[in-house]
Amino acid sequence: MYAQKFVRTLALPSAIGLATLLSACGGGGSGVGTGTLQVSLTDAPSCGFDQMNVTVSKVRVHQSASASDTDSGWHDISLSPARKINLLTLTNGILQDLGKTTLPAGHYTQVRLVLDTSGSTPNSVVPEGSSTEIPLVTPSGMQTGIKLINEFDVAANQQVDLVLDFDACKSIVSRGNGSFSLKPVISVIPTLVSGGISGYLPTGLTRPVVTAQQNGVVVKSTVPDATGAFNLSPLPASSTGYVVVITADGRTTAAITGVPVTTGTTTPVSTSSTPVSLAGSTMRTISGIANPVAAQATVRATQTYASGGPKVEVAFKQADLTTGAYSLSVPTAAPLLGKFGTLPIALTADSTIAGKYTLEASATGYTTQIFNADVGTADVTKDFTLAP
Repeated sequence: MYAQKFVRTLALPSAIGLATLLSACGGGGSGVGTGTLQVSLTDAPSCGFDQMNVTVSKVRVHQSASASDTDSGWHDISLSPARKINLLTLTNGILQDLGKTTLPAGHYTQVRLVLDTSGSTPNSVVPEGSSTEIPLVTPSGMQTGIKLINEFDVAANQQVDLVLDFDACKSIVSRGNGSFSLKPVISVIPTLVSGGISGYLPTGLTRPVVTAQQNGVVVKSTVPDATGAFNLSPLPASSTGYVVVITADGRTTAAITGVPVTTGTTTPVSTSSTPVSLAGSTMRTISGIANPVAAQATVRATQTYASGGPKVEVAFKQADLTTGAYSLSVPTAAPLLGKFGTLPIALTADSTIAGKYTLEASATGYTTQIFNADVGTADVTKDFTLAP
């Protein structure tokens, strides 16, 4: 599910035919003349941290997906000096401009985000409630860039805008000894074919998270601000829409299906006067060990609503890099379900799946393991042994 060598090969299902879409909007990829590439950085929420810092030195693009860092033909956006960015300030649609460059018109297939690894804490985290900045363990390959395979066209005399969506929550992995590793999970979204989803939650929720999902896979996530407002953007445009899933500690899960996203627009699912309300719920723990530890497995808990309803991810955890341990906190109360339409959207409890979850343990190069867990009356312990 996630790359093991800090290489992320990206293929966004909702952005199939990206090159065609960009060409239709003015990108011809003729190779004649020059165009402009603008790159920005955004983030999903980080789990259990007050800061998640990365120091960006450059962004590189190439027309060949197989080009090595020493090959000719690279075009760079260099940040001088390198810029240290707290990713947790980039939620709710906030973008950090990384710069722009002029490059030959044509078809490009590789993007690399290069992080600076010099100094004491160029890439670091500050745990929740702490004042201590802990350096992130980063692989040596980070100096040549996090490799992102993503195709886009640059047309003569036009600008292409790309957003690098750095998922902080999935990119930080515990090492079991108080230290953490950086295992980047990044998606590339062209703003030319994107829109967003907005709404409000009640204020005062504990650790609320809002995600846009398709087929049980999280495409974008964020956290509401102090007023309860949230903004899931940029999101690839989708006529079939997204499932907006809302979770919070001590609350049941809510899902809104069929939320459309149109290029250049933001779709509201709730307002400040009628925020999405979540019923209270007891929380229980699903925990265990995922072996082999070297697999660097991810364990997630999903629910599938009755009568052909959607499959949604409720919680996930990357297993500890040293022990393989994982722990998920999930609600026992019946999850809520509503269909996008006239606001406010009515939510109905699905009692048939209250406290029932499907666990999926997965890792690159290993067969995914499935287990059905019922936390209705007690916590659940489940160990996984993954096989290649």
